[in-house]
Amino acid sequence: MKAMIFAAGLGTRLKPLTDRMPKALVPVGGKPMIDQVMEKLQAAGYDDIVVNVHHFAGQIIDHLRGRHGVQISDESDRLLETGGGVLHAAELLKGCGAFLIHNVDILSNADLQAFQQAYSERIVNEPETLAELLVTDRPSSRKLLFEPHNLRLVGWKNLNTGKVGSPFKDFREENCIALAFSGIHIMNESILQRLQEYSESIDSPAFPIMDFYFSIATEYPIYAHISPELQVLDIGKIDRLPEAERMYRMLQEDTQKL
Repeated sequence: MKAMIFAAGLGTRLKPLTDRMPKALVPVGGKPMIDQVMEKLQAAGYDDIVVNVHHFAGQIIDHLRGRHGVQISDESDRLLETGGGVLHAAELLKGCGAFLIHNVDILSNADLQAFQQAYSERIVNEPETLAELLVTDRPSSRKLLFEPHNLRLVGWKNLNTGKVGSPFKDFREENCIALAFSGIHIMNESILQRLQEYSESIDSPAFPIMDFYFSIATEYPIYAHISPELQVLDIGKIDRLPEAERMYRMLQEDTQKL
């Protein structure tokens, strides 16, 4: 199976650490973030992994050199954001039917095999599905809004500003369930053509994946997968590193009990 790790970000919220290294190599529990994500992916059966790089790209390339099944999508010339990053890596992601995306700065107890199975079952009944997002009901300043009966993506809300948005004309916030995105999602390979069309329509190779998702949401369904026991920590801020250390130790202890 194929997966892609988003590791190209500037890591500005992790300064001053990222003044000398990429976010992907910042250690948690004595191990670089990217190694933790890669080990989790490989344990779940993902043996073909694409990693995009930009900030201190050479350090990540050197760190991953010689690893079996790892390919680099180099964005050294220009940071392409999350949507543009997937499109830039399209040739490396083709031929798999579907692929998983995982942010490098996400620490979680996500069962990636169960998530993959849920996606596989979804497309049997709804083959037009282009993506499935792993979500949880956890505190977050930004929430995605879904229809409660089938968990189709219909909108978003910024809890800090109160701003709400949706591409659906008949959208009503009170009819939705608000959930936090984990930074982990599965895309159908057919999405690559839609990404190319979107990039051409905005005349830019760089764009956020969520902007793209909402541009197609009315025509192509995007769904949520809720994992009730999912614990997720975004390690992207420097003040979260102590919490990340604690969570890492907890996850290690849980693994040893299995």
